[in-house]
Amino acid sequence: MTGPAASVTLGLTGASGIGYGLRLLECLVAAGVDVALVYSQAAQIVAKQELDLSLPGRASDAERLLRERYGAGERLRVYGRDDWYAPVASGSNPTDAMVICPCSMGTLAAVATGLADNLIERAADVALKEGRKLVLVPRETPFSAIHLENMLRLARAGAVVLPANPGFYMHPRRVEDLVDFVVARVLDQLGVRHDLVRRWGREAAKGD
Repeated sequence: MTGPAASVTLGLTGASGIGYGLRLLECLVAAGVDVALVYSQAAQIVAKQELDLSLPGRASDAERLLRERYGAGERLRVYGRDDWYAPVASGSNPTDAMVICPCSMGTLAAVATGLADNLIERAADVALKEGRKLVLVPRETPFSAIHLENMLRLARAGAVVLPANPGFYMHPRRVEDLVDFVVARVLDQLGVRHDLVRRWGREAAKGD
């Protein structure tokens, strides 16, 4: 990827922190990026638990809901996790980049070992084999040796492992500020312009 991503596959899995993924979705469509969204059944459970958001089981219903929620229009397409005819399932029609946010340890392990039992894992496999940007945002602590070995394998394969670790040097005041810090780092990896956080060195980090 030599320039900003114009199209992104976004996978939401069952790790805690689904607010990161949905905020990323909001920022991507606001920036004019085309998004192909896929989410797992576990992500539906987490969305309900953490945000009281009911993600429909049918892709068409979810697409309608999220297009209205984020004003996404035709920029957003939602695919079922078993939709093997989705464009992102093939290397002949990949998006510019893929992000799995949040990324569960199960999904991370599957991608690291080349498994592809659902569309999220297959799309990630496509991104790796086609040399496209793949960003994984794990939200787990502590990491076991197995987790770390899988992350190292993915980093060596060309993926970006970007844990959901917000910084505090910008003096966040709200939970939303912490979410935006992580989302900003993901957008930077995709080359997508944003103004979510102050750039280090451009303004004095003295607090307000």
